[in-house]
Parts: sequence; structure tokens; C-alpha cells
Amino acid sequence: MDLFKLSLSLFYVVLSFAMFHSSLAQDSPQDFVNAHNAARAQVGVGPIRWDERVASFARQYANQRINDCRLVHSGGPYGENIAWGSPDLSGTNAVRMWVDEKQFYNPSTNTCAAGKVCGHYTQVVWRNSVRIGCAKVRCTNNRGTFITCNYDPPGNVVGQRPF
Repeated sequence: MDLFKLSLSLFYVVLSFAMFHSSLAQDSPQDFVNAHNAARAQVGVGPIRWDERVASFARQYANQRINDCRLVHSGGPYGENIAWGSPDLSGTNAVRMWVDEKQFYNPSTNTCAAGKVCGHYTQVVWRNSVRIGCAKVRCTNNRGTFITCNYDPPGNVVGQRPF
């Protein structure tokens, strides 16, 4: 694992731990939708809605990660953001981590700042993604919490802008 990815992973672990201790877990479908829609409203993008078909895919994939909690994308038909936290990470705090990448996104050039990640943020606010499904699992052997949100249709289409 290169140093940048390792640093980013450690940042998310520390941030996840701090956010866990500062708030109550918020993991309902409406909590996920509200967190997404708050970020979308900030940039004038219409609301996203919960979709049980997309959520079913998210649950199935999250359950595949329950024994290892690895940050590996599903490769499925949807857009996807994943997060890990230890000992626990709420759904709303996972969305907040993704939205915090906003500072690294330059809408004028439709690019991320050099050496930074912003694709999680752009997926959250992607105007054409209108359906969402998310899932959270607590991984075995105290390995933390794995969260996935899937987006339909997928965002982050090369050559297009999120909003």
C-alpha cells in the first residue's frame, strides 16, 4: 500500500474514532438520505431517495465484508462509497467523511486537488444519482464497522460534472 493510501486510511480511522465518541449512531435509511440531501442542497442538487432494490445490494455486499472489514469495492452495477471505522462508525458520520472531501474538489476544473481524494464527495452530490441504498455491518472479532452506500444511476462519469 502506498504511503498516500495508508495516510488516508489512518486519517479515516482517527476521524471515525473521534466522530463515534462525539455523536450517537445514526444508521436508519432516513438518516443516510438526510445526510446526503443536506450536502446535495448546498450545491443546488435535487434530493436523493431510498431505494430498497439498491439497499438490498448494499446489504448483501456489506455482509460479504463482515469477516474482514476490508475497504474493497463490490464492482457491482451501482456507484459506491465505502467506509470503515473502529470501534464503530455511524452512517451519518460516514457520509460526513465523504462530504468533507468537498474542500478538495474544484468545480471550475472538475478535478480534485493534487494528491487529494474527492470522488466520494462528487458521488454524494452527483445530480443524476437519484436512488440510494446503504448498509452497515459490525465486523467479526472487533474489526470495526463497514459501511457502504450505493447509488443509482452511478456517478463520477468521466467527462461529466457532478452538478
